[in-house]
Amino acid sequence: MKKLKIALICGGPSLERGISLNSARSVLDHLGSASIEIQPFYLDQKKRAYRISKAQLYSNTPSDFDFKLHQTATALSPAKFLQLLKKNHLAFPVMHGSFGEDGAIQSFLEKNQMPFIGSSASACKSCFDKYSSNQIISKLGFYTLPSALLKIYRQDHRMIISRFFQKHRLKRAIVKPASGGSSIGVFSVATPKEALEKAGLIFSKRLDTRVVLEPFAEGLEFTVIILQNRFGLPVAILPTEIETDYAKHQIFDFRKKYLPTRQVAYHCPPRFSNETIEEIQVRAEQLFAAFSLQDFGRFDGWVLKNGQIWFSDFNPVSGMEQNSFLFQQASRVGLSHRAVLKHIVQTACRRYGLAFPEEKKKEKTTPKKPVHVLFGGSTSERQVSLMSGTNVWLKLKKSQKYEPHPFLLDIQGNVWKLPYHLTLNHTAEEILANCQRASQDQERLKFLEKKVKVRLFLKEEAPEEFGLPQKMSLKEFAENSAFVFLGLHGGAGEDGTLQKFLQEHHVKFNGPEEKTSFLCMDKWQTAQTIKNLNLPGLGPIPGKALPLSFFAGFASSDFSRAWQNLLFELKAKTLVIKPRQDGCSSGVLHLFSASDLEKYIHLAEKKVPLIEKNTFPGQKNPIEMPLQPIEELLIEKYIKTDTIRVKGSKLKHHFKTGWIEITVGVLEQAKAKNPTTLPKKHRLTVFNPSITIAENEVLSVEEKFQGGTGVNITPPPLSIVSAPVLQHAKKLIGSLAEKLKIEGYSRIDAFLNIKTGKLLIIEINTLPGLTPSTVFYHQALAEKKPLFPENLLEELIANKGY
Repeated sequence: MKKLKIALICGGPSLERGISLNSARSVLDHLGSASIEIQPFYLDQKKRAYRISKAQLYSNTPSDFDFKLHQTATALSPAKFLQLLKKNHLAFPVMHGSFGEDGAIQSFLEKNQMPFIGSSASACKSCFDKYSSNQIISKLGFYTLPSALLKIYRQDHRMIISRFFQKHRLKRAIVKPASGGSSIGVFSVATPKEALEKAGLIFSKRLDTRVVLEPFAEGLEFTVIILQNRFGLPVAILPTEIETDYAKHQIFDFRKKYLPTRQVAYHCPPRFSNETIEEIQVRAEQLFAAFSLQDFGRFDGWVLKNGQIWFSDFNPVSGMEQNSFLFQQASRVGLSHRAVLKHIVQTACRRYGLAFPEEKKKEKTTPKKPVHVLFGGSTSERQVSLMSGTNVWLKLKKSQKYEPHPFLLDIQGNVWKLPYHLTLNHTAEEILANCQRASQDQERLKFLEKKVKVRLFLKEEAPEEFGLPQKMSLKEFAENSAFVFLGLHGGAGEDGTLQKFLQEHHVKFNGPEEKTSFLCMDKWQTAQTIKNLNLPGLGPIPGKALPLSFFAGFASSDFSRAWQNLLFELKAKTLVIKPRQDGCSSGVLHLFSASDLEKYIHLAEKKVPLIEKNTFPGQKNPIEMPLQPIEELLIEKYIKTDTIRVKGSKLKHHFKTGWIEITVGVLEQAKAKNPTTLPKKHRLTVFNPSITIAENEVLSVEEKFQGGTGVNITPPPLSIVSAPVLQHAKKLIGSLAEKLKIEGYSRIDAFLNIKTGKLLIIEINTLPGLTPSTVFYHQALAEKKPLFPENLLEELIANKGY
């Protein structure tokens, strides 16, 4: 076979369809090649099929393109969908939750004799339902916790819950959908009354028609990936231990699973004894075989306080985000993203008697130029930096021009050259901890890792990039770097400090130089500079900079006076407060009253690392605060925007003020090889803007950077922003970028008045996020000549003359 054709099926009706897009992106990034051709298909909430372009997979969420599917994608009848599927050798369903993991899509493929990757319909159905799977493994003799089942139309919910609490003397329980995914609609409850309320919520939102009630497990959580070897035998890789704070009876929910924060820590390898690790592996393999699963899967479970191992959740389609458990655990035995995906596809090919195409040996070419990707740092945005840097590193691994290497900048200013497997940890702190104990972990786990490799028929010696980490000073790092791709956000990585340091060491780097970086990092100074430029139709948001010490010793009456004075001075009804010098997400809050101001100031004075959700009105998510003590605050007028929502497949726009929030990328064209021949005037391309939609009044860190959460509409629909207004706005953004001497690339956030075309600049990000679903990728793909992410990253390096 010269080329293997794979139909990639993503989306679906479940609430986890956004995570499905993340998984599909990873498959496209790492599996697609000259020998493997991938055609994406998308199923909407009503299970209608569409053939979509590869470019559309880089949209952040299904809501980004659901409303425009009819214009941008090909709608397919069931017969046409099947006809196009049949043009491929294999289907690869990467849908999570209902219809993707419950056997429904598998049943469709089986009925129509379409070969596919993953487990059969009957296997998926038997292990996906949390209640029935618990009953099945109990009958097989595995340890289980008791559970009860509530059905939507029965009137016995109160009685069942009350008896369950009494019988098992529960102080806390878990309420969850019986057949939902493993992250959404799961609640921790303390009383029968609360359990009844949460069950009612699940039913009312139609998350499921059946709800499971079980005791709150006490112990240590884990998750383990199982692959099949060439003989069809299941092999469990080294599990990941999930450490989270249960003091407040929190659970490992959607946010903790998919957004890197210190609220949860992953330990891969786990801190369990080798005996416990082996027991988890053996039990997982037994259950994989008992459920008749195929190709791959992920099982979640607990090592309980009594020493028993309980498997609580079975996922026949494991998530495939860039640092997902699948890739994290596979890397511990020397498998790259591409290698483990190839292994899974090869397993399916053997089952169907399909030949797997041999990859052509690469001819000797000009050596690739080394690119050192630096991420981490000491700001509150170091986890987003980790997501950006890891994504840049992984995408550039396919480059024919550059050879990327990952490096972590730790809080103390040391730099660590990272091996492949340690780069995939959840947070910068986890990476550092694993670097510090890498030698002892290697010794402790040598036998277990070797056993997995032998059973999977892998080479005993992993590639060089899977070795041990190397620690160095920042000076040593600079002296050994030709080009540094800065994936840092906020602080010294974005305020010109590191830019100056690299310039002094004659090291090329992406993004603007020292002076522009220093200016744009200071939100107040940026506003004053924009004000002084006097560009017609463009200005800063009315604001005021105040030192934190200004509020020292304030009584409540003083805060009331300060609040009224600020409202009067800024001509505002409510205010936004943020640290003057930090990243674009840290500590940003909408204030509604003097008491809100007082509470925020006291939290800043206490140097809290995090503002818990619901601390302030309308605050549905936790807010990360700067790591460094806040010295100055920027207080701005809150700009009330129109309401824009995507409901189902329709875009709803309710005019209120005419203001909408947009973000705009600017990109400098690649420079000539000899920089001295360049004209002085910059050559910037202004991308089509994205409308950014916040669930609440202020965009959360998830909505900005995390795939599957925020909605970014690229480009703005003409029904909202007319072509003349859009062109006027792009022209203004271009003029501003030229005046500020933006080099390389940047992202400018602003409020746009859709009637007048006026712009109010929020901030300028000289190192914009490059996470897997960033709007920067969307906008580059929306150009007349689309730039795919890998090519865009190459452009960001080439435009600095490297």
